[in-house]
Amino acid sequence: MTDQAGRQTWRVDVEGYPLDLPIVPINPEFAISLMMVIDLGVKFGEHIGKELARKIAPLQPDIIVGPATLGIPVAIEVTRALGLDDYVVLQKSPKLHLGDALVQTLTSITSKGEQRILLDRAAIPLIEGKRVVVVDDVVASGSSLKGALDLVRQAGGNVVGAGVILTEAQDWRETLGADAETLVSLAHIPQFAPGADGVWQPIPGT
Repeated sequence: MTDQAGRQTWRVDVEGYPLDLPIVPINPEFAISLMMVIDLGVKFGEHIGKELARKIAPLQPDIIVGPATLGIPVAIEVTRALGLDDYVVLQKSPKLHLGDALVQTLTSITSKGEQRILLDRAAIPLIEGKRVVVVDDVVASGSSLKGALDLVRQAGGNVVGAGVILTEAQDWRETLGADAETLVSLAHIPQFAPGADGVWQPIPGT
């Protein structure tokens, strides 16, 4: 399929909510289907919040943690659907109040170079000794999610699971290790390589 801009798209069913995601080249031989959750409206946000909360509820979390930027709306909607109030955001930019923050370095398939995530020390009491689930939009290489999980543990949190809207390919399994066993998701997307006709095709095994 193609969208209004003429880009090839990939159809994914997110627990009953169909999305046509644009296929975006990373280089001439490799592409991903890109989901920007902040562009998909409040109804989609409500849907993924309820569906992830349904899968996360058996883990009995005390607090939901989401990394900036695209993990923030996921954390808000999951927290709302679970009937909780507080949630914690892991920041990526060194804001004024984060001078002495806990820090974890990471890399991401959709961002260039090494990044940092930061936890405001004022938020540590919300995490320390608590049952924590970390949520995000997509897990691909797994490095961003692993960094978030490591930072929560650094703050004394008891990580009981993780949740994402989409899993992408399979690299995240090795990166997350044992944490992959407690990950819940709403749908899966492959990665893509060009076919003989130049059309992007799913890479087998992804």
